Amino acid sequence: MIYNEKYWAEVAEVAAHIPEKDKLQGKRILITGATGMLCSPVVDVLTYLKKEEGMSIELLLAGRSEQRLRDRFRKAGTEFTYIPFDATKTGFPSVKADYIIHGASNANPALYGREPVETLLGNVIGMESILKAAKENEGARVLYLSSSEVYGTGKDEREPYGEEDYGFVDLLNFRACYPIGKRAAETLCACYRQEYGVDFVTIRPGHIYGPTITGSDTRASAAFTRDAAAKRDIVMKSAGAQLRSYCYTLDSATAVLTVLLCGASGEAYNISNPGSVVSIRDIAEKLAEAGGVKVVFETPSDQEKKNYNLMSNSSLKADKLLALGWKPVFDLDRGVRSTLEYYEG
Repeated sequence: MIYNEKYWAEVAEVAAHIPEKDKLQGKRILITGATGMLCSPVVDVLTYLKKEEGMSIELLLAGRSEQRLRDRFRKAGTEFTYIPFDATKTGFPSVKADYIIHGASNANPALYGREPVETLLGNVIGMESILKAAKENEGARVLYLSSSEVYGTGKDEREPYGEEDYGFVDLLNFRACYPIGKRAAETLCACYRQEYGVDFVTIRPGHIYGPTITGSDTRASAAFTRDAAAKRDIVMKSAGAQLRSYCYTLDSATAVLTVLLCGASGEAYNISNPGSVVSIRDIAEKLAEAGGVKVVFETPSDQEKKNYNLMSNSSLKADKLLALGWKPVFDLDRGVRSTLEYYEG
């Protein structure tokens, strides 16, 4: 991750739009999956609030590798306490926290095909470990990073999903390991709230893009971004007609914090920028234009097709999130330009 003046200026811009951020003052915040595409900018925003706005926030970052966390946030100057955590194994160290953001999950489509068992169980086992820890922390709030894939299929091809629009998921398709794991984890949150009074909210991100993509991310928008930044033609393995909700990483980070601070207990909230609901081909062409390259088409292998998102339409309504006071800063044009400018230095 390259931290430069441009990036920190963007962090400052989005941080100004977090409603009720004073609630973060004096809080201990535990984050799992902190090196991931969505939670890493959350850490960056919290780091900015500590350094530039003088907020007293204690960060606890949980993961399998302390070194990976140190390497990821060293140049940001992030101060944190490391907590060992593996979402595929039961148990969590005894730790005190006011807010717990649980983002640790396999989110790499290529791995869904190779490790469907670990993908499904990691969502459920990891969630149970977090909820048990929250149960011990009376008054703690859990925010779970779910997925738009929980909605399944069956919605009108152009109509966005609201938070109660559940469709069909083929239980006997191994690719369902991801959406079914996410569904089960959300229900487990509801069970812990009912039985033990654990306070939780859940967010369902659409498709996140921006400078925090990782080299191992095989999602389409991540691959397109790397290609455009490297001045390689963008390779599409489908017609790209699938409709998606895209949201810039830093806008997504402030959405997470907005729901954490303002969301109603037990409720789910979509992350979607209403101005960035486009097809996969549309975002490929936007990135290609900004990067000065072309979009080319190739036939996918049978294995690649098996790993594809099963939803032809995963566009999302943003009404509930907007009603909390969240405001996206980056429309698609600005987000794409900013992403490529970041990689070009």
